[in-house]
Amino acid sequence: MFTAQAKRLGQLMAEKSITLIYGGGSVGIMGAVADAVMAHSGKVIGIIPELLLAWEAQHRGITELKVVPDMHTRKRLMYNMADAAIVLPGGHGTLDELFEMLTWNSLKIHDKQIYILNTNGFYNHLIAHLHQMFTSEFLYDKIENRITVIDQPEDLFALE
Repeated sequence: MFTAQAKRLGQLMAEKSITLIYGGGSVGIMGAVADAVMAHSGKVIGIIPELLLAWEAQHRGITELKVVPDMHTRKRLMYNMADAAIVLPGGHGTLDELFEMLTWNSLKIHDKQIYILNTNGFYNHLIAHLHQMFTSEFLYDKIENRITVIDQPEDLFALE
């Protein structure tokens, strides 16, 4: 289910002429998104740190691959180049990027929209925890002011 939704998201992005800006890997869910964008004649820009070239098996079939010195440069460049962020199911790196974006939004460093693709309820516990953080007065405002949760890739484009 995760990969199927990732591929559908990639297809929709290509059809809407939305450039995918991502971490530059060829494997996993983000590799599936990149493959789908490319398969539907879209544009993909990958940004990968030198350290991860071997680990992430950089994608050799995308429009452009930028190699940067470190993870901080990668994240900063991705944020600067992107108009919004879509968070798909993932691990530590995904959560790191999500929380950095939320922090930057809270501090008014940027104001880009953040969307969570909550495939099959993957992020339900995290969303509940974010609500608990607000209820416990650890957040400045409601999480709905920072994140839009969607269940299907099509939902993202229904918001337009």
